[in-house]
Order: sequence, then structure tokens, then C-alpha cells
Amino acid sequence: MALWRAYQRALTAHPWKVQVLTAGSLMGLGDIVSQQLVERRGLRKHQIGRTLTMVSLGCGFVGPVVGGWYRVLDRLIPGTTKVDALKKMLLDQGGFAPCFLGCFLPLIGALNGLSAQENWAKLRRDYPDALVTNYYAGGRPVCCCHLELLPVLEGASALSLPRPIAPAVQ
Repeated sequence: MALWRAYQRALTAHPWKVQVLTAGSLMGLGDIVSQQLVERRGLRKHQIGRTLTMVSLGCGFVGPVVGGWYRVLDRLIPGTTKVDALKKMLLDQGGFAPCFLGCFLPLIGALNGLSAQENWAKLRRDYPDALVTNYYAGGRPVCCCHLELLPVLEGASALSLPRPIAPAVQ
């Protein structure tokens, strides 16, 4: 609990820096989990460069862009009611998510050395699945926290809904 309070104090004192570092850390940790638990590479075959690329991407792109977007979203829709949260989620998922993915996927492709033609083909192939997966996974916390706002899910456990397999980001 003390660690969480320290994080909250740092976030209050230096929101931009903490958000950027948090995004980089989470993306790096996510890559480590992916390589070790999903791909089962083992420590000897762990691609450190890939992990560092993900940390850099989190600190240099995801953290600043998403952090900036949330600041804009808070200015566009001030308030903390459930209706305000729903409005923010709809604007985020309807407007920001498609644009963000449209930038994020080609950036990953460029970092992986794809040519412009290869990157465009990969974007056309992967974008629809990535967007659908984002909508499915992005709405999951809302389903769990605000079931009364989603009458379609009444009587069903949001945690037991089937999950699509997320496309691999390479």
C-alpha cells in the first residue's frame, strides 16, 4: 500500500513524467511476459533489443500520445459521473482508438524494418482485427465496473465472455 501511495504522490507531483515512464515500463514488462511466458524463449534467447524497443515506444510514443489524449478528453468532457465516463469511453473508442492504432501499427512495422509497401500491406491486413480486439478488450473494464450501463450484459458475467485471440504485434 505504501508503494501505491508513493506512486500516487509522484503522479500528482509529476503527472507527465510518471505517465510516460509508466507506459514504457508496462510495455517493457509486457514484452518480457510475452517472450518468457507466451513464446517460452527462455532467458538465453530473450531478445533484449525487442524489449528495449518496446520500452522506448512506450516512453516515446504511447505514453505521451495517450497521456496527452486523456488531458484533452478531460477538458472536452469535465466531470466524474457515470454518464461522463461513458461519454469519454465512447469518444475514446470511437475517435481516438482508430487513429491511434492507425499510427501505432505502422510505427511498429517501421521499427521492424518493413518497407513502405510491406508496412501498408501489413496495416491493411492487421488493422481490422486489431481494432476489433481493441474494442473487445477496451470495453471489458467498463463491462465489469458498470454493468448497469450495459443492459445487454445483464445477467451474464462479464468475466466469462469469450475472448478473441489478439493479433501478434511484430
